[in-house]
Amino acid sequence: MYRTSNPALNDSTFTIQDLVQEKMTIQGVAEKGFITLGVMLITGLSVFGLFVTGNLELAFMLSIVGWIAGLIFFFVMIFTGLSDNPIAILTYAALQGLFLGGVTTLFEAYYPGIAIQAFVLTAGVFGTMLVIYRMGLIPVNDNTRIILASAMGGVFIIYMLTFILSFAGISIPFIHGSGPIGILFSLFVIGLGAYCLACDFDFIEQGVENGAPKSYEWRAVFGLLVTLVWIYLEMLRLLAKLQSRR
Repeated sequence: MYRTSNPALNDSTFTIQDLVQEKMTIQGVAEKGFITLGVMLITGLSVFGLFVTGNLELAFMLSIVGWIAGLIFFFVMIFTGLSDNPIAILTYAALQGLFLGGVTTLFEAYYPGIAIQAFVLTAGVFGTMLVIYRMGLIPVNDNTRIILASAMGGVFIIYMLTFILSFAGISIPFIHGSGPIGILFSLFVIGLGAYCLACDFDFIEQGVENGAPKSYEWRAVFGLLVTLVWIYLEMLRLLAKLQSRR
């Protein structure tokens, strides 16, 4: 049994078939990962360019489409088994790029330089967790996955409450502010995302070691993409909270 707390990798068992000739490899995951991130970067920069050139209505519309369609697509991919379909994953990456392009531009307008800071810090978290995982310094087992899944469930409930209450003009106190509690909450969420990366790495390693089908490379990329987007968004929020205290 190979488990992960990442909802994008919800198939808890690798189906290993002796007749499968092409197997999952780390190189395959890396290549597909670069392609997927490239697609997301292209659409994200396109929206950013529209904002810069003054096409605000089109840029805003594309960002909203990316957000809504991306959210719907996420759940469709999980519950219909499309999480290893390359076309579906690249489409999801393109939608996320549209959304992130708009969000990043908005944050950048209020806090110049925040986008590159969030990008560098997110890359730093990824690199650090990869090194820590490879050194065997962080445990990944069923118990830690259960704890992670429970914590992520709590954060998801907070996100949903925030979204629903926003329609009534109500905000959850403290956690979204720039005070100590708000900053600690963002650090906590980033910590969850970082450990989720370790679970993603474990999924990849066990898949390679046990000869998982080649299609699992795309599933692994999907999981990493979801985690990295989550960390990047929360990094933007954290940096915005810190800068607003100045």
